[in-house]
Amino acid sequence: MIALLQRVLQASVTVDGNVIGEIGPGLLALVCAERDDTDAACEKLAKKMLAYRIFSDENGKMNKSVTDVNGSVLVVSQFTLAADTAKGLRPSFTPAAAPAEGRRLYELFVEHVKASGLMTQTGEFGADMKVALINDGPVTFWLKV
Repeated sequence: MIALLQRVLQASVTVDGNVIGEIGPGLLALVCAERDDTDAACEKLAKKMLAYRIFSDENGKMNKSVTDVNGSVLVVSQFTLAADTAKGLRPSFTPAAAPAEGRRLYELFVEHVKASGLMTQTGEFGADMKVALINDGPVTFWLKV
């Protein structure tokens, strides 16, 4: 599983002109399941994201997690993170999980994040989404388990 994390001041996702998810300070997590990903990998990625120290402490060092700062999380599915760009000028998406399995693992990831107790919002799996954000820093990290 892959997650692209962006520390944000605010973020939102819109589908068909309607805002369906919106957060203040916290994390925007773009999430992708790859072929052969497991439930265990999904849980491991969620736990890592929730504990990943990318928020500043009182000394300005990245020593706090989204959980430590009681931030919000916006989880958006993005299968393009699994793109194989090694050859040619058009990405291949064969590394991505099949749609049904990708949806199942995405929903499981969201369940793990919600279980943390943090305010959690989501996009809509498979929809044409418009994602807006104010990246704080900018701070962006790519996690893969």
